[in-house]
Amino acid sequence: MAGRLENKVAIVTGAGTGIGEAIAHKFAKEGARVVVAGLVDDPVKEVVAAIGDHGGTAIPFMGDIADEETAQSCIEIAVERYGRLDVLVNNAGVFLVTAETQDYPVEDFDRTIHNNIRSVFLMTKFALPHLRKTHGNIISAGSESGMIGLAQNTTYGGTKGWIHAFMRGVAVEQAQHGVRANCVCPGPVDTAWTHKETGPMTAKMEQMVVEATPLGRRGTPEEIANVYAFLASDEASYVTGALYVVDGGTTIAKGPVGAEVPDELKEPPKGTLELEHSLDGMEGKGAHRVEP
Repeated sequence: MAGRLENKVAIVTGAGTGIGEAIAHKFAKEGARVVVAGLVDDPVKEVVAAIGDHGGTAIPFMGDIADEETAQSCIEIAVERYGRLDVLVNNAGVFLVTAETQDYPVEDFDRTIHNNIRSVFLMTKFALPHLRKTHGNIISAGSESGMIGLAQNTTYGGTKGWIHAFMRGVAVEQAQHGVRANCVCPGPVDTAWTHKETGPMTAKMEQMVVEATPLGRRGTPEEIANVYAFLASDEASYVTGALYVVDGGTTIAKGPVGAEVPDELKEPPKGTLELEHSLDGMEGKGAHRVEP
């Protein structure tokens, strides 16, 4: 059987680690030819090699796509190599610091805006002329924090709220050209961002985000990638302007309801993707905590 993304060409940004790595693998498994985009210090080439080992097709692209020329080059390389562009996944972003707003470093605010907002705008801008030709689609990384806010990193939640509104505007604007635009909005996922040992979250924050999830656990990167694959496929042909919440129920929770879940139900599904970099996403990013 052909995969759901057979013959499609996709760019996945932030694809060297975490959820992005899972999306790249999932898309390749579904038949897409994938441009695996990431920063120069990310294990982009390793992800491309792993996709090839499993029979998929992928090429690397390394650079800061929040830079105008770099973003344009990423789009051009995909089209030059594969002749078309069908799917843009705006997954790249940063979670640099935990700090109350009055203590939030201005330099971290600027970096977060740069990486989380400017990258999405530029990649979307340069991809649209090609997506119009293929009647393709864009999927951006939203977040439950863009709906309910995020204490100790109000800037991050704010960038996700911007992405939600931006994608919905693009969905309305570009529908007449056959282009769909949607967001996937994860809750806590088992990546470097949600572990105190590998990211800026404190032990208390880590405990709270899990206990505030009705399913009582983090999601897996593959569980998030599964939703991206659906939205990228022709199966989602009537879906545009959607905020697909994949958060284990976080946005409907009232209190530490996750603590009520029995241990046997907290085990995540095994999945089928072989992922090596789920917990590497914070390396070299300068993540830190600011104590009040």
